[in-house]
Amino acid sequence: MSARTKPWVKAEQKLGFRAARIPILLSLLPVLCGITQAGCAAALLAGVLHLGPGAWMSVLYALGFIAAAGARAYLQMQVERQNFELGASARRRLRGAVLAALLAQGPAGLRGRHSADLAATAVDRVEAMDGFHARWIPATALAVLGPALVGLAALWVDWRSGLTLLLAGLFVPFAMAVAGIGAGVAAKKQFLAMTRLQIRFLDRIRGISTIVLAGRAADEARALAEAAKELRQRTMRVLRVAFLSSTALDLAAAAALVIIVLRFAPVLHGHTALAPTALFMLLLVPEFFAPLRAFSAVYADRMAVEAVADDFAALPEPPPAVPAVDIRSVAAHGVTLAFEHVTYSWEASRPAVVENLSFKVGRGEMLLLTGASGSGKSTIMDLILGFLAPQSGKVTINGVEMDTLIPAARTKMLGWIGQRPVIFAGTIEENIRFARPAASETELADAIRHAHLTELIASLPQGLKTPIGEGGFGVSGGQAQRIAIARAFLKDAPLLLLDEPTAHLDPAVERDVLESLKHLAAGRTVVLATHSTMAMDFAKTIGAKRLDLDALRYASWRSVTA
Repeated sequence: MSARTKPWVKAEQKLGFRAARIPILLSLLPVLCGITQAGCAAALLAGVLHLGPGAWMSVLYALGFIAAAGARAYLQMQVERQNFELGASARRRLRGAVLAALLAQGPAGLRGRHSADLAATAVDRVEAMDGFHARWIPATALAVLGPALVGLAALWVDWRSGLTLLLAGLFVPFAMAVAGIGAGVAAKKQFLAMTRLQIRFLDRIRGISTIVLAGRAADEARALAEAAKELRQRTMRVLRVAFLSSTALDLAAAAALVIIVLRFAPVLHGHTALAPTALFMLLLVPEFFAPLRAFSAVYADRMAVEAVADDFAALPEPPPAVPAVDIRSVAAHGVTLAFEHVTYSWEASRPAVVENLSFKVGRGEMLLLTGASGSGKSTIMDLILGFLAPQSGKVTINGVEMDTLIPAARTKMLGWIGQRPVIFAGTIEENIRFARPAASETELADAIRHAHLTELIASLPQGLKTPIGEGGFGVSGGQAQRIAIARAFLKDAPLLLLDEPTAHLDPAVERDVLESLKHLAAGRTVVLATHSTMAMDFAKTIGAKRLDLDALRYASWRSVTA
């Protein structure tokens, strides 16, 4: 385990044991019932062999055995329910932490990470933690307390047999530790193989048309089969190593049983007084090793945690909360956006993408950002959206720094349309209402009309209820862009960011989309980043100010006020 993951695993362990205190105490009651069952069964067997109590006492022991068995079954059911809730609660907490960390990074922070890897962290790795909290933590405590309780009962009845059980029990953790080292390594390799398979499969599904047209379908199928085979082999290695701990447990139990049998060998030669004691001690052997056996069965869950801990430990810490006295909101009617000597660089060894940049966009004004690819247009957009924080300088809205605004208030003020709008699997109405689900029918109809979607919706058999596939499957690029514009109309945010909104559109559709954007931009503060000549002409017609990032990059001065 690396130095980075140790604190994380210890913190999870501490949280788990704290949450499992009541289930752990509850799990001791079935152990007491098991000891009672062993005592009643020993007396009954001695009676059957005519070596123990009489008939009336046998009836009482039989009733005691039945009562203990019923109570044990009921208590075990309650323990399982409690343990399930432990796992479910831990999964909810971890999944919320993962999603919060990913959302805190935003799109800019997630660049370079594959979506399948992110999905595996939020789903598979969180699910792998279920066994740790629901099974391993309760089993760990019971593996110590359960045998100790049975061992005390054995010591009370026959100290030699009790000592034998305790010594045999001490052998088991050492054997498990040896097997666990190999199981941990195997589990880590298994998760790596699973992630590789997920990434490869998702990539090939996304590029299936390219694969078919290139005639590589058979080759890719074989590659996927090899990746699946690797995952199967590594899974079997995890199981193979895990079975070693079970073997060690069986050997310890067998050794304890043989020694106790030898200890009471005189019973076989007519010493009937020791018969109930001998039978009781023999029946305690499986009770003593039952918690250890349960611990051995879930030991792989602990190894799985070590395999996934790196991914959780690598997640960034949530951004520090702004002190309550500094959190502010601004009026949503009319927004002035300003950059004041802002500098941002992706890496310290590379030149700054944005250096000492200053500009101001007043209420109801539009700023046109132009420049070649890589000049910093998207970086400026990410800084405004809050996905990036300036390394020096500040970004303000109505004079208030962005990082001191209430996140919900900042989100409410921002509207964004990119070159490839996100269209979710669902109906057209659901995609438009995504911006504001509680919008009225009148507001929805106005948004559709302003986005020039009326004719498209009228031509569809199901109208607004027409389903759209994932990623906008079933609609053209221009139609998807109009849906995004309708979404922005419905949100009615005072600050509008347009990042290459007409890229990849043919001239006729681009002209139509720009006309919709003209209505959307009216009365709003707008930042438009574009390469398009038609979009630049559109911005000029409405009196937009222009900020040429190429000129900033190569000119002798680095600051401009728009």
